[in-house]
Amino acid sequence: MRIALTHNLRLSETEDEAEFDTEATVNALATAIERLGHRVERVEVSGPASRTVSRLEAYAPDLIFNTAEGRRGRFREAFYPALFEELGIPYTGSDAYALAVTLDKQLTKLILRQHGVRTPAWQFLEEPAGIDLARFHFPVIVKPNFEGSSKGITQESVVEDPSRLEPVVQAALARYPAGVLVEEYVAGRDVAVPFLEGEAKERGGVLAPLEYLYDEKITGPRRYPIYDYALKTRGEGAVVVKAPAVLARPMAEKMAKIARRVFETFKCREVARIDFRVTEEEFFFLELNALPSLQPGAGIYASAALEGLHFDGVLGAIIESASRRHGLKDSAKSRAKPVRKSGPLRVGFAYNVKRVKPDADGRNDDEAEYDSPKTLQAIREAIASYGHEVVDLEANSELAAKLTTSGVDVVFNVAEGLRGRNREAHVPALCELLDIPYTGSDPATLSIALDKGLAKRMLRQEGVLTPGFMLMTTGKERLKDLKFPMIVKPVAEGSSKGVQPKSVVQSEQELREVAREMAGKYSQPALVEEYITGREFTVGLLGERRPKVLPPMEICFTEKNGPLPVYSFEHKLDWNELVRYEAPAKLDPPVSRRMMDIARDIFQSLGCRDVARIDFRMDAAGKIYFIECNPLPGLTPGWSDLCLIAQAAGMDYRTLVGEIMSGAVRRYKERERERRAAERAEARAAATRSGHPASLQASAPATPPAPLASGEAAIPPKIG
Repeated sequence: MRIALTHNLRLSETEDEAEFDTEATVNALATAIERLGHRVERVEVSGPASRTVSRLEAYAPDLIFNTAEGRRGRFREAFYPALFEELGIPYTGSDAYALAVTLDKQLTKLILRQHGVRTPAWQFLEEPAGIDLARFHFPVIVKPNFEGSSKGITQESVVEDPSRLEPVVQAALARYPAGVLVEEYVAGRDVAVPFLEGEAKERGGVLAPLEYLYDEKITGPRRYPIYDYALKTRGEGAVVVKAPAVLARPMAEKMAKIARRVFETFKCREVARIDFRVTEEEFFFLELNALPSLQPGAGIYASAALEGLHFDGVLGAIIESASRRHGLKDSAKSRAKPVRKSGPLRVGFAYNVKRVKPDADGRNDDEAEYDSPKTLQAIREAIASYGHEVVDLEANSELAAKLTTSGVDVVFNVAEGLRGRNREAHVPALCELLDIPYTGSDPATLSIALDKGLAKRMLRQEGVLTPGFMLMTTGKERLKDLKFPMIVKPVAEGSSKGVQPKSVVQSEQELREVAREMAGKYSQPALVEEYITGREFTVGLLGERRPKVLPPMEICFTEKNGPLPVYSFEHKLDWNELVRYEAPAKLDPPVSRRMMDIARDIFQSLGCRDVARIDFRMDAAGKIYFIECNPLPGLTPGWSDLCLIAQAAGMDYRTLVGEIMSGAVRRYKERERERRAAERAEARAAATRSGHPASLQASAPATPPAPLASGEAAIPPKIG
């Protein structure tokens, strides 16, 4: 096969590049893949993403062997798989969703806690003032939440004195502002369990556990036996990998069982690794690496050797597993190159167009979340009314090529994506890869919010009230302590897809039948939650860190809905006599303010940006329950909930579109200022090196870059 080896090449010994592959590793991987009989093209991805796209399209590989870690952001490991999916090229390893979630240590722990996986007590912090000392037994360890390769972990990261914790956290946050994890330090051994999907099939790909041993003759005295950054970078001999790890048989069996549960929970593919901390009597989950190192000497090779696999065999197993999953054969023909379109355009408009109108009963609802041609035209006209040029970017397999050649300054995104549980994140991920500002939330937020169960788990940790819920994949699961009536819906769909009057169930038999049908139809778990009897509301938000919250709108059900009404798929298709909309909702001012405050907290907790719409139910006692968050709400004029909310708040359609776009415009201008500052700094440095200060003036731009729109008036003022 034609295989592209995508990687980040380590060019320095700085911590920023600690997760990248050395030239020796890249050479070892490439030559091993060639020995397996494949043709290999090495594709270094650290430069402009447009270059990566161009090289992949020119080479047209049958398969991408991916080791690229990404360079920036909490979605960095997921960038490239998201790009590959948009290009339609098969690749090795886990998908973008799994990589985004597992890079977030605290989110991974939150999910695994629901599956009974034991972890040390911990707290995620974005500012030192929020430390809750009552959570921990000291000592604790402070580590970056979104980093791998032991980055940010030193002997000083372990804190024994509670009075020292805040300054240590403060120093860590200064280096890693995305957040740090404070975790109880477990005195014990570092044990890892590798995963190789193509092997050990009877164990679900779980290989034998291995142990890291530290040689103090090389490392010197160490107060805490932890695999810190100094050991990661010390070189050969400092750390020895022993496989299998010395464990009592019951513990080894239990660890293998837990590891399999973890890998299956996150749907890891091809290769991964779990790190545990082991004491004499028990073990604790530390983290999951869904994109582990494959450099020669990595732990996976020691465990794979017990299965009879050498270095080449491990890489062969990865390629074979990915090929089987994607339906590839060694004789696969070169992939056709997507057609490119280009043009000197300014504002990209990313969308999916609805070509098939769904039926009210939910049949043929594959395109239900897409926008009609009429809605798309209304958005185009609103963007153009501010003086912007608009270029269409339909979010299909050609999008990546179009983005690289279109020359757009910003992207206005309403695209829902074509497939997969991270589909709403595809367009933002591509924009981040290409460094193009875009409207709306980032890929991680869109992926999390689409998974209603995951979003609810996160928000429960923040004290947000949600109905009791569980997930069902077969309809045979053991029921949790939930009360009837309940409502059943797909866990990762929008536009009320799958929500019908029969979705409200009042018996166990009904519940199991509907859940089984729902999971089968949508190929995803069914979300089962307690039905909250009461009034239904939705709240729109606009802005960034401190969003403007628009007054709530109530969805009022008529008597024709029966005693247990739901905002169903039928309601959202067309005007009907089943619902009416009260905007703004008739609520007492204190209740309205409380609902708006909760909406703002949810917006910020999920990391939403520019726009979102959040749904609530309020029971007879006045308790407000979070139902779901839509960070990519519909924009059909005079119909979509957000448009009705804005209209009631005195905001016309053009202003609403301008408000959503204003954040991306601000980010574009900020990026341009930074670029110009960097250019001026480089010009000054060049002039200093040449010894001709007069060249400074000549090096500076003669004129500022062309504005995004026809003057500042093209950007609508903030409302409120």
